[in-house]
Amino acid sequence: MTPGRTASHAAFGTPGARPFPSFDTFGPVDKKNALRAGALAAGTTLMMLLMSSPALALARDDGDDPGQGLSVMETLGQFVLAPIVLFAVVAGLVMVLDRSSDRQPKAKAKAKA
Repeated sequence: MTPGRTASHAAFGTPGARPFPSFDTFGPVDKKNALRAGALAAGTTLMMLLMSSPALALARDDGDDPGQGLSVMETLGQFVLAPIVLFAVVAGLVMVLDRSSDRQPKAKAKAKA
């Protein structure tokens, strides 16, 4: 048996056995490395966001032809209502075309008294 594990940590195939608790297989070194990697990723993302300043969007580039802006209603329709409608259509099609017949919950075995 591995050090630090008790007899209750039996294999998954053993009747009555429970799986290992979360992160039981990771040692303290792995947790530190994961924390370092997360901090590095967060710091890199933050620096990239700070370096790409939105103020650079004010200067026009050669070949720009922006056209007219959207009104508030056009913006809401395009970026809020259209995705909601598309989601509803896809979900509706999935529900209508689903041919599954086992919709009733499975009856649990009654405990013997």
